[in-house]
Amino acid sequence: MHILWHDLRYGARMLMKNPGISFVVILALALGIGANTAIFSVVNAVLLRPLPYEESGRLVFLNERNQTMDEMSISYPNFTDWRNQNHVFEKLAVYNRQSYNLTGAGDAERIVAGQVSADLFPILRVNAALGRVFTNEEDKPGATPVVVLSYGLWQRRFGGQASIINQPVTLNAKSYTVIGVMPQNYAYPSRVEMWVPVGQLSGDSTWLSRGNHPGLYGVARLRPGVTMAQAQADMENIAVNLEKQYPDTNAAGRVKMQPLLEVFVSDVRRALWVLTAAVAFVLLIACANIANLLLARASARQKEMAIRSARGAGRWRIARQLLTESILLAVIGGTLGLLVARWGIELILYISPESIPRSREIGLDWQVLVFTIGISLLTGLLFGLVPALQAGVVDVHETLKETGRGTSGRHWLRSSLVVVEVATTLVLLIGAGLMIRSFYRLQKVNPGFSYEHLTSFTVSLPQKKYQTEAQRGEFFTRLLENLRALPGVESTAAASGLPLGNNGWQTSFVVDGRPLPPRSETPLMEACLVTPDYFRAMNIPLKSGRYFTDRDDRSFIAGKDLSKLTEDERTMAGLNAVIIDQEFAKRYWPDEEAAGKRIKLGDDDSAPVLTVVGVVGRVKMEGLAQDSHRVQGYFSFAQVLQNGMTVIIKGSADPNQMVAAIRQKVKEIDPDQPIYSVRTMDDIRSESVAPERLNLMLLSIFAGLALVLAIVGIYGVMSYTVTQRTHEIGIRMAIGAQPRDVFKMVIGQGMLLALVGVAFGLVGAFGLTRLMATMLFGVEPTDPATFASIAVLLTGVALIACYVPGRRATKVDPVVSLRYE
Repeated sequence: MHILWHDLRYGARMLMKNPGISFVVILALALGIGANTAIFSVVNAVLLRPLPYEESGRLVFLNERNQTMDEMSISYPNFTDWRNQNHVFEKLAVYNRQSYNLTGAGDAERIVAGQVSADLFPILRVNAALGRVFTNEEDKPGATPVVVLSYGLWQRRFGGQASIINQPVTLNAKSYTVIGVMPQNYAYPSRVEMWVPVGQLSGDSTWLSRGNHPGLYGVARLRPGVTMAQAQADMENIAVNLEKQYPDTNAAGRVKMQPLLEVFVSDVRRALWVLTAAVAFVLLIACANIANLLLARASARQKEMAIRSARGAGRWRIARQLLTESILLAVIGGTLGLLVARWGIELILYISPESIPRSREIGLDWQVLVFTIGISLLTGLLFGLVPALQAGVVDVHETLKETGRGTSGRHWLRSSLVVVEVATTLVLLIGAGLMIRSFYRLQKVNPGFSYEHLTSFTVSLPQKKYQTEAQRGEFFTRLLENLRALPGVESTAAASGLPLGNNGWQTSFVVDGRPLPPRSETPLMEACLVTPDYFRAMNIPLKSGRYFTDRDDRSFIAGKDLSKLTEDERTMAGLNAVIIDQEFAKRYWPDEEAAGKRIKLGDDDSAPVLTVVGVVGRVKMEGLAQDSHRVQGYFSFAQVLQNGMTVIIKGSADPNQMVAAIRQKVKEIDPDQPIYSVRTMDDIRSESVAPERLNLMLLSIFAGLALVLAIVGIYGVMSYTVTQRTHEIGIRMAIGAQPRDVFKMVIGQGMLLALVGVAFGLVGAFGLTRLMATMLFGVEPTDPATFASIAVLLTGVALIACYVPGRRATKVDPVVSLRYE
């Protein structure tokens, strides 16, 4: 212990004796370790840490699937059969998200709620922090409406008062009793602020239909000892039996099941591991750079080591001293790296918080601290081991005679480290280059509509207050007219969902007059309700036919007897017109005029028959990089007057200044009606590419760090080489060598290292960039243009890094250099 303390004190003195080198080393380590710690904190929270529920490995996620859709929501009757017939789950629950108007005790506010089965809470093994959760008796039609609040909503809206328990609140003009408040860290389903029993809705006639899929998804807990394979087999057996019992609705219907954790992380796993590898490369480059610096410093300390060896210090004793200094540097760098990591985490969450699942769990905890300590010690060993071992090999007699020259062994090591730096940097730069090209092409994708000067917000009318179609139609008609009168507004429209957000719904259809396909192969369309001015406001081009007009309403069914139809069938009976996209027309009427053709929304006799009145351009519904390849159809809002619509305002006014005016216009119609999701189309576009932007920015930052470190490494090695060879250069110039010959020699030596590094880097990048294939859009992972341009760029940068040492070598005075030693 005494010896260790002595080594630490001596090492500290040596670091302070060379403050320049120490500062550079600590800075490089802080950046490298900090970046690795920041990325590890994300990977640990998202991928490695179990979900924050007891025995979360037994939690599974379920949904329906068939031959045309892999991720269908669950119909409520199918859910009840799954729950009652399975032999593999302790409990099975369903949930969806729905928004409610919260009124009274302040301004009206739109709150996203989880409509969940009562069994969800026992499945996750969570309970209320205050009060209780609802029971199975309350999760039935006709039960007393109850609600459980999130901790955040309880604090924000109700001041954290415990007296709220058993008090009524008004949701969608209906009274609910608050029975509990959930713990602060509970957040499932995500992005909800309260929970209501989903079973109370199941008495609705539409929910009793197996063909209706109201956005429900399942969560279950496996029985002890039951494997995923056994559970999947049991659920498949149930699905097959249901298909036999209900062939009309359950044809080819199956169950998709996966670990609950996989639902959160599957979309980001590959990207996070690629970023982890990238940031590890940055640390590797930093270590190579630091090792070069320490090798140079060890050469300068050869005489010191020779004296210590002459006085009896063994090879291990000298190596241990240098290793102690390296680890001391690493510990200081790691400590500062924690600060860099904290800033890095804040930057990542600031750039794109919604792109990272479980982002609330990301932070510096004890696991991250252990990682930082471990990587700091490992880094200290990594960059300090070679210089320490080299310094331990001391020829006392020769070293005490020589004072200025290094050994060829050390020169070979330094050159090898530069090659590693250049190769690794090239891999990172090519990865960043591919991401840049991918993002550029993504930004250039034609979405099929115009982003400019469009502001949107959503209104959801409570069913109890707006029960009739006339009431809903009057509200939206007045709202659009009132908004159109605002200064700077050119036009207004409304739609059930907007592009780039997958906000529509899917509905099956058949072409009228053609043979019916098998039920399992019935095609689906992306459907959307729109008002007549929607296409003009969004600048979606009309290819043939016409847009909707005010005459496309429900008047054509006036006087018809609809008493024998269900509520859902009566609603759909009001449809007789549809506008389709170009892909729809091309796929089903490739050589004909689509306008005037007819389709049916279903294959039974009561299914409505719709006439195609127009064909419009195709738009990106899911996102700029996604395409379901389903055809698109638009229905007139005046024919299906639903409660929730997104309003679009086109105008030159500042959206931020319009919000207050918009709220006022809504209050003039209904003082208790809130609006929410106020965004411009540019905001929606930006959100749609947020994951790609996050990957691009992080990989570019890491590649930039690597490039700077590589430049410093090449420059440092060549500068040190010139210094070590000053005597040789002087002799060369004394016997007739010209400055340009010396310049070529230095440049040639540096560029040889760079070109070897580029060659190895190209080989490495050719293999490693294939892992990025799913992260790229419109660019191959082995894109020749990117590989060639980045290789040329790095070669040019290396040439610049060699230029200064090369110019300095030409300034050597032969007379002075011959006295160098």
